[in-house]
Order: sequence, then C-alpha cells, then structure tokens
Amino acid sequence: MPKVSQAYLDKRREEILDAAISCFSREGFHRATMAEIVKESELSPGAIYNYFESKEEIIEAIAEERREVEQALIAAATKAGTVVEALRRLRDAFFGDLKTPKERLRRRLSIQLWAEAQRNPRILRLVRGSFEGPLGMLSEIISEAQRRGEISGKVDAEATARFLIAAFYGLVLQVEWDGEMSLEPQIQLLDVFLESLSTAGKG
Repeated sequence: MPKVSQAYLDKRREEILDAAISCFSREGFHRATMAEIVKESELSPGAIYNYFESKEEIIEAIAEERREVEQALIAAATKAGTVVEALRRLRDAFFGDLKTPKERLRRRLSIQLWAEAQRNPRILRLVRGSFEGPLGMLSEIISEAQRRGEISGKVDAEATARFLIAAFYGLVLQVEWDGEMSLEPQIQLLDVFLESLSTAGKG
C-alpha cells in the first residue's frame, strides 16, 4: 500500500471540518448527523471515523483550529509599535473575517455553541477555552501598555479586554441577524474607543 503523505491527511481532515461546518450551520448542531457530514464531505464513512468518532470531537477540532488562528493573530499584533496599533490590527483581522462567507459559517456555528454550552458541560469547557485564551492575551497586551505608559492606569486591563471581546461577539450576533448590516460604522466607533485609551498627546 502506498504511503499517504501528511499533506494528503491534512487536506482530508480539513475537508471533513468544512463539511461539518456547512452541515452544522445549515441544520443546527443537534439535527445534523454524522451521516449528513459524510454525505457533505463526499468521503466514505470509514474516512470520517478514521479522524473523528463523534460530532463533539469534530466541534472540538473546529474550535481548536480557530483558537490557534486567533492566538497567532494576537501574537502577530503584539509586534506593532504601540498598543493602539496592535488593537487596530486585531480589529481589522477579526472584523475582516466577518466579511468572508466561510468565516460567517464558522461564526454561525459559534452562536449555536454558545447556546449549547448552557446544557452541555463538554461544550461549555470548549466555549470557555476559546474565550479565555484571547482574554488572557489581550489583558496582557493592555497591562504591558500600561506599564509602558501608553494606556492610562485608570482602566482595568481585564475589564477592557472583556469589553472588546464582548463588542466583537455582539456584532457577530447582529451580523447573523441582519446580513445587510454595515460593519464600517462599527469599526469607526471602535477606532474612537481605542484612541480614547491612549495617553499619547494627553497631558
């Protein structure tokens, strides 16, 4: 039997995750079945179960993939010259994602998981893990900026990080409710908020 490359395995895994995202977004987490994911992926049942044993495992893989992307975005943003610029880069990255069809499907799935987390302890741990990583990294970015004197020490770093995440999550919901909503005014408003955090030019 010819040896299968890692690139081939990774591609098949991504195809399964994409198929699952489509099914969950269309049917809902509860109604979608592994059989439907198999059909959507156009792979064999054996190929699917070779990677994942259940819907929960697929959800965990989707969440972990997104968490890795978000951590990479935050890490890259920290290389900006100022904290305001770092937060702007994050703003552009996260809000830019909301304009892509594939990411819109992922965010629709996230909304479903927020509700599911209220009754499923396994999903709750998953949702909390997806939230706590970015929260910790953002809090540290803001705290470090305060130590450098870039942001007023009067604001609480963790509360500010929670506020920024809440603003993004809230807009994720509103974009789902109203596909015609423009993100540009929201981005401009967030820019004003980020400017207000900076001590630059303030006596």
